[in-house]
Amino acid sequence: MKRSTSLNIAATAIGAVLYALGAFITSYIKSPWGTGQFRPAIVIPSIFSLLFGPYVGGVSAAIGTFIADSLSHGQLYFKSLIAAVPSNFIAFFIFGKMMSKNVSWRKFVIASIVTLLIGNLTCAILVALYYLLFVPAIASKPAIFLVSLVIGLTLWWYSTMLPFQLFIIPPVLKVIVKALPSVVPEHIRALSLSKEFPQREFALSLIIPGLILLAIVGSTYVSEGVTYILVGGLKEALRGVVLSLIRFMFGATGVVLTALGVYSNYMYMRSK
Repeated sequence: MKRSTSLNIAATAIGAVLYALGAFITSYIKSPWGTGQFRPAIVIPSIFSLLFGPYVGGVSAAIGTFIADSLSHGQLYFKSLIAAVPSNFIAFFIFGKMMSKNVSWRKFVIASIVTLLIGNLTCAILVALYYLLFVPAIASKPAIFLVSLVIGLTLWWYSTMLPFQLFIIPPVLKVIVKALPSVVPEHIRALSLSKEFPQREFALSLIIPGLILLAIVGSTYVSEGVTYILVGGLKEALRGVVLSLIRFMFGATGVVLTALGVYSNYMYMRSK
């Protein structure tokens, strides 16, 4: 579907504002490391990527995240410009590209996994480098700090974003197709009407990260090495607090993801 430049600009502006508002609402819920927020609002740029393509999705996400971060910190937020802006653009550009043709719900699940892994890994690396360059006092052992923050943030962001991506977007797309059919590309309209559903991939995409999080939490009680990797790079005064938050947040998220995966698979099998 060929779209005018003015429509793409308008869609980018609307997407950025909606994403900024959605991200701002949950900006107070931080990761165990005190940086990086809980952000179910990622469904907004995902939907704009599906409806208007990768550039609209990527640019609206980059602008929206910068607005949200700046509002929540009361100033133009430099760390967001370094880490969140490029990673958001990359993530939702990739998602839009992957879902631009030959789409299916199976491809949607795969594209969501790839998008969230690449986007969150990119952001985690850039956040860790930001702290090492501009706030070096936070790390007692820079190399361990880099590894722990990158692994930890990537896992936490991915695990807390994925269920919203998988559960919210399909029904929202169906509503948009019915309410505003003229703005929905033909291939996305066909996707929303498709009866095919990759239940196995859907369930495993939730269960596997859930079990990984639970395994990490369990390992912190029996392995000093795992604990050291997670918090050993921090100043000693911060290690106990961060470790407690990791156990609580990773544990709760792991239980929820695993339960959602098992329950969704049970309901699907029951309906057959």
